[in-house]
Amino acid sequence: MKYFLNLLIITIFFSCNTYQSQETNTQDSTSHQDSISPDTKPNITFGYDVDFLKKYDSSTIILANGNAQIIVSPKFQGRVMTATTEGLRGISFGWLNYDLIQSGQFVPQINAFGGADRFWLGPEGGQYAIFFKKGDTFDIEHWQTPAPIDTETFELVSQDSSSVKMQKIMRLINYSGTVFDLKVDRTIRLLDRMTIENLVGKDTINQVQCVAYQSDNRVTNIGKNAWTKDKGLLSIWILGMYNASPQNTVVIPIISGDNAQLGVKVNDDYFGKIPLDRLMVSNHIVFFKADAKLRSKIGISPQRSKDVIGSYDAEKQTLTIVKFTFNPTNTDYVNSQWKIQENPYAGDVSNSYNDSNDLGNFYELETSSPALALKPNESKPHIHTTLHFTGDKQTLDKIARKFLEVDIEEINTIFGK
Repeated sequence: MKYFLNLLIITIFFSCNTYQSQETNTQDSTSHQDSISPDTKPNITFGYDVDFLKKYDSSTIILANGNAQIIVSPKFQGRVMTATTEGLRGISFGWLNYDLIQSGQFVPQINAFGGADRFWLGPEGGQYAIFFKKGDTFDIEHWQTPAPIDTETFELVSQDSSSVKMQKIMRLINYSGTVFDLKVDRTIRLLDRMTIENLVGKDTINQVQCVAYQSDNRVTNIGKNAWTKDKGLLSIWILGMYNASPQNTVVIPIISGDNAQLGVKVNDDYFGKIPLDRLMVSNHIVFFKADAKLRSKIGISPQRSKDVIGSYDAEKQTLTIVKFTFNPTNTDYVNSQWKIQENPYAGDVSNSYNDSNDLGNFYELETSSPALALKPNESKPHIHTTLHFTGDKQTLDKIARKFLEVDIEEINTIFGK
C-alpha cells in the first residue's frame, strides 16, 4: 500500500502500543490496563481481545465452533477482527490497533483499526483512483481512504451460529470524476470441520488445531450506467492484518518459468527494492520476511499467480493459508500506483505488506478481484478464505507442502534461521 510512504505524517495522530496479556478461561473476562512499551511484546490472548472489543464495540459478534473462534464487527466495516484455534486462552492472530479503538475518535486519512479480514476497494492511485480527489496531486497530504470503507458502519442483515451477513450502500467518485453507486454484500462464515476436512484431509486435520473463516464479498452496480474501462473500474480488495514475529515468513507459490510473457516473478517496487536477506525467489516460490522491521511490499501478477498465499511463524508454530477466487484467464486488475498510469489494469492479484513497526507489529496478506466491469444490477463476488493451523509440526509440514509447495524446514532456513 503506497500510502505507507511517509506514514510518519499520519502516525503522529495515533500509536499502536500493545497491552498486558491476561489469563482467561471460558467464564472469566480480562481486565484492561494502560498501554505498555511495544518492546515488551506480550502475547495477547483471544480472550483479552474479546473482552477489549466488547468494551469498545457493542456490535461485536463471536462465532465459535469449539475452540475455533472468530470476532466479527459490523461497526468496524464488517471486519473479522481476529481469530484463534484454542479458545479464549489461545493466541489471537489478528493485529488490533488498541489505542485507536480505545480512543473512540477518527483520525485523518486512514483509521487503521486492524483486523484479520477487512473489506476495501481499489484502485488506490492513478487516473481512476478512489483515494484521491480529481485534480489533487498524488502525495500523502491529499491521500484519503473513502469513508464507507474506513469509518462507516456496515448494516447487520442477519446472523446465526456460524455466519454473519452485512451490507453497505456506497457512492464513490474516482479521480476522473466517474460516479459509482454500489451495494456491498459481505458474509463472514466460520467453516465447519467437514469443510476443513475437504480442504485439508481428515487424517491431517485430526493432528492439529485449526480455525478457518471465509469472507464472501459481492459488489452490485446499483447505478444507472454500466462501469467501463475507459471511465475506470473498481475491484474488491481484502486485507488480513496479522501479528508479526521475528521468525515469520510469507510464502507464495507462483507459476514457474522464465517466459517473457509471464513477466517478473514478483513485484517489489512498491517502496524500493527489497534486500536479498528479506526477499528470495526460487523458480516457483517467493519467500518474504514479514517481521514488522522494514516497510516493504510485494505483489504477484495474474500471469504468475495461483489461488493461494500463506505464511509460517516459527516462533508461534503457526501456519496461515489464504485461498481465494482466481481465474487465470482474467488478467485485468486495477493498478494502484500513485501516478497517472500507462496501463491502469496491470495491477497485482495478491500482495503481502510488512510494516516497520511505525504503525504496528503486523504484516498483511492481501487478495483482489479482477476489475469489475458491471452493468446496472449486475454483481460479482470475491471469496477470501483464511485458515490458521497450530500444533504438530510434522502435520503442519504436510499442510505446507499441499498448499504452498514447500516444507516447513525449508521455510525455517530460507533466511538463515
